[in-house]
Amino acid sequence: MQRAASLIRKLKLPAGSDNPENRAKAAWKLAAGAKIERYTLASALVRGTLIIEVGDMIWQRQLYALRHHLLRNLTEILGEPLVTDLDFRPMLKRRGPQSAEAPRADGIADPVMSLLYQQSKKKLA
Repeated sequence: MQRAASLIRKLKLPAGSDNPENRAKAAWKLAAGAKIERYTLASALVRGTLIIEVGDMIWQRQLYALRHHLLRNLTEILGEPLVTDLDFRPMLKRRGPQSAEAPRADGIADPVMSLLYQQSKKKLA
């Protein structure tokens, strides 16, 4: 019993979180290990299947081969067979933050035309 209590403390769950999905997601970090966890994300628990988002299809194939080992680790950490299967899915490419272009004072988007406009304004002044 002491072993289960120490494992639950390692999961670092928020207070009062009895939700099986949250427990399974938190246990994934320990079951997979630091190297695998860095490239994966436990996204949902659906009818006993933990859905894991992976970087690409190569990761998907490699982790599928390790599926039984990872399931055994999850069962040991959780203390019950909460997760019965793992589904590895390639993640969608996410776009990072983009900076907005500063609007030009003259309102001309083309840089060459804007330069010509600025030069012509200087000649008139």
